[in-house]
Formats: sequence, C-alpha cells, structure tokens
Amino acid sequence: MNRRIFTRHLGLGAFLPVLGKGGSFFPNPAAPPSLVKPPRLKPGDKVGLITPGSFIPDRTLEKAIANIRNLGFEVVLGKHIRAKRGYIAGTDQQRLDDLHTAFANPDIRAVWCARGGYGCTRLLPDIEYELIAKNPKALIGYSDITALHLAIHQQTGLVTFHGPVAGSDFTSYTASHVKAVLMDGAAPHVIQMLSDHGDVKNPDLYKSQVLRPGRVKGPLSGGNLSLLAAMAGTGFGLNAAGKLIFMEDIDEKPYRVDRMLTQLRQSANLDQAAAFALGVFAGCVPEPGDESLTLAETVADRLSDLGRPAVYGLTFGHIANQCTLPMGIQAELDTDRFTLTLLEAGVG
Repeated sequence: MNRRIFTRHLGLGAFLPVLGKGGSFFPNPAAPPSLVKPPRLKPGDKVGLITPGSFIPDRTLEKAIANIRNLGFEVVLGKHIRAKRGYIAGTDQQRLDDLHTAFANPDIRAVWCARGGYGCTRLLPDIEYELIAKNPKALIGYSDITALHLAIHQQTGLVTFHGPVAGSDFTSYTASHVKAVLMDGAAPHVIQMLSDHGDVKNPDLYKSQVLRPGRVKGPLSGGNLSLLAAMAGTGFGLNAAGKLIFMEDIDEKPYRVDRMLTQLRQSANLDQAAAFALGVFAGCVPEPGDESLTLAETVADRLSDLGRPAVYGLTFGHIANQCTLPMGIQAELDTDRFTLTLLEAGVG
C-alpha cells in the first residue's frame, strides 16, 4: 500500500508529496501544477462510463447510457460497472481499474461518472495521477465525485467538471449547459438563477439570497459540502485561499451544515476565499419541532462574517436543473446581477 510521505525542507517551508502507484510525487495544493484543459467534446466521441463510488442499479445505468447517447456520444462501459460489493460499486481495485483504463484508452475522449454515492475518497491515495496527467480528458460528475475533482485537479492541474452524473435528469437546462461548457467551450458563459424550478418540495430552498454583496473574480473550486468536510485534514483537502468557492449539499439538517462549514472555517482557509457561490441545498431543512436555525440563517451565520461576497441559490446541486462548473478556471461572481460567469473556457 502506498503511503503519504511528509517532508519538511528547512527554509522553504513544508510541503506534502503524494506517492501514486506509478511512483511519481505530486505537490500539495500550496504549489499546484499549471492549468491543463482537456480537449472539447464533439458529436460521435466515445465517452467512458464508470462508477467510482456507489453501486448503480440496472435501471439507472440504462438511463445513464441513454442520456449520454442523447447528447450525441458513443458509450464505452467500464469493465466493472456492474460490480457490487455491499454499498460500493465493486472493490477499490475494480473501481480504480475502470478509472485508469478510461483515462489510458486513447479512443475515449471523456470520463463520465454514472452516479455518485459513497466510495470515491477510498481511491485517492492509489490513483495513478501521472497516468491522468499524461492523458488529459474531461472528467464529469458531482456529489461524491467531488473527491476525484479536488484530488485530480490538485495533483495534475487538469480542469475537471462539476456537472450532472450520467444517471441524472437531463433537463433542457442541464443539457444546454453541458453542451455550452464541454462542447462549445463558450466563454464568457453566464450562469443565471433559474426563475422556475417547477413543483419542488421545500420551495424556500430554491429562493436566491445574497449573503454579502460584491463582485469578484477567482479560480473555481469546491463541490459537495459533505465531501469537502470529509477531506479536511487529508493531503487532498480544500485550500480556499484566493478561490471562488462553490458548495452544495442534500438532506443535511442545518446543524450539520453548520458543523461542516465550521470545520472548513478551521481547516480550509475560508476567510481567505475570494467569494462563495452556493447552489441549492435540497432537503436541508430541520424536522418539525426541532430547535433549529433555518438553512438560510445557518449559511448566513457561517459565511457572511468572513467579509467575502456570497450568494445562495445558484443552479447546481442535487437538483434537476444543473449547470456545469469547470474546476480551476477563472470565474466572476456578481451578487447584483446574481450571476456566476465563466470567464474562460474549460476545454481546449
């Protein structure tokens, strides 16, 4: 088993190298590699479908395949995509093999995660980051895939894409943003709050809210709040300094959201972030009768005092209408217009 090796070089400060299976060392987020943009996708491209986290039922897999084909791509299934080991999609080695094979195969132009669910953090120490660096291509997904986004971007500089998993509901809104970001490479690309989310449970959670006004630019980083908190203190944890941080979550009571944001305040330099762009925290409401702050009160309490522009209610998260966010590219948050603008393309 590979182990993280901690080294301190006197006079130059501390750094944390990570040893992957290929034997290469990669620096920590304090000294990130140069930004690498994967090739843009075009109709007819082959897309590798993998399940690096939880097991995917057959019906959801069929939906995932149909979604990717409807976008005009050819689907290549990971060898172990139907593997199952309890709540995880096969053994760690099987999921690693599918990840590595998809990146190594020159015919595959993108790696799309069929679903999220628990399991991705288990893979991080054994990912062959050098292999991925030598074969840059788009990695797409959200939720638990946050772990892969953060680690791969930190260790290789590759722009990855926080967007719908293949088994998501691809509404016209979701599909249009996928095409704009991954195929057209549109820049600037403006993401505006969607006014009509349809008939949703807890409609208050879909309402936009300015926590602190302002207009600021910075490189995008972030993902699912639970994963960001789970990775705190590891060699792959979030460093928010100077970055435009985006976050979302689902089905967490407000006190748990409080706890995770508090953990990141104390571990991830949230006070040095450029800004905060929050998606929709679907289902994050207290139980009836709970002594609790609301979600809106909770995020305001934990973020507004940091003195950084912040908004809640952008169109990403565990919701039907999702935008696609390229990890590492420059973006601008404008609280007056309630927009998040991608200032550069995420693909080459």
